[in-house]
Amino acid sequence: MTTENTEFDQELDDVTLENNANGEQLIVEELSVEEQLAQDLAKEKDKFLRLFAEFENYKKRTSKERMDLFKTANQEVLLAMLPVLDDFDRATVEINKSDDENLKKGVELIHEKLKSTLLAKGLEQVEVRSGDAFNADFAEAITQIPAPSDKLKGKIVDVIEKGYKLGDKIIRFPKVVIGN
Repeated sequence: MTTENTEFDQELDDVTLENNANGEQLIVEELSVEEQLAQDLAKEKDKFLRLFAEFENYKKRTSKERMDLFKTANQEVLLAMLPVLDDFDRATVEINKSDDENLKKGVELIHEKLKSTLLAKGLEQVEVRSGDAFNADFAEAITQIPAPSDKLKGKIVDVIEKGYKLGDKIIRFPKVVIGN
């Protein structure tokens, strides 16, 4: 009986080992499938996060472009109005030489109204004066003349035409004469 039991037990052990081996193999395959699914999920999450970040950047960029467009939308109209403003400046200088106070007052009121309207639309004058150091980023040099004094060498001697900016962008550079 002992021998029969031993043989029977051995047969059972062999069958169990085969089943366990197949079972372990199935478990290993399932784990590798699970690992594969986990890797696929991680890849898809990464892809989603990158796409989401790219979309957020797109929204920010288009929003900034839209704001810049709104700021400079009336740039062409303001550029067309600048010669009129220059003419008003010259007319004011000439009218101030006359004795007619009502004419001076009327033209000055219209001039101030035009300037305040343009200012309300975002137009600002670029401040450049005689004696300031010349900076090519903020002014356009028309010509160079011998400096009247040593203090004016390399500096602005005269402002020929005023410059204007719309927001942070210069839409017309001031035209200046530089001392040499």
